[in-house]
Amino acid sequence: MTKKIRTILIGASLLALMGMINFVAVDIAGACGYGQSGGGDYVPQRRDSGEILAKRSDVSENQARDIVTNYVKRLNPNLEIGQIKDNGGFYEIEIINEGQEVVQLLGVDKRSGRLILLN
Repeated sequence: MTKKIRTILIGASLLALMGMINFVAVDIAGACGYGQSGGGDYVPQRRDSGEILAKRSDVSENQARDIVTNYVKRLNPNLEIGQIKDNGGFYEIEIINEGQEVVQLLGVDKRSGRLILLN
């Protein structure tokens, strides 16, 4: 083989290899949800209105109650929301069953509105 043909074959092989790596990486990232907004089916989130998060107001106690109520009712309609405590950067919300026993503690981040599993 001549030197020129070997150089062309090596270059074509490298381009093909890089293309395959890129395809696999994009496919894996897409499967994991990388680069996609949302996640609302799993974790309730504040809707983005196009503003920077630092400019938004914090989540109020009523908004935190609504976020957790919607989340809990979707998972188990027999559970209810108990007391809400302000814990600085997040609200601590009790999830209670029909016997008024606390079965779970959830937190709602005041800045983002995301749920935090506390126990």
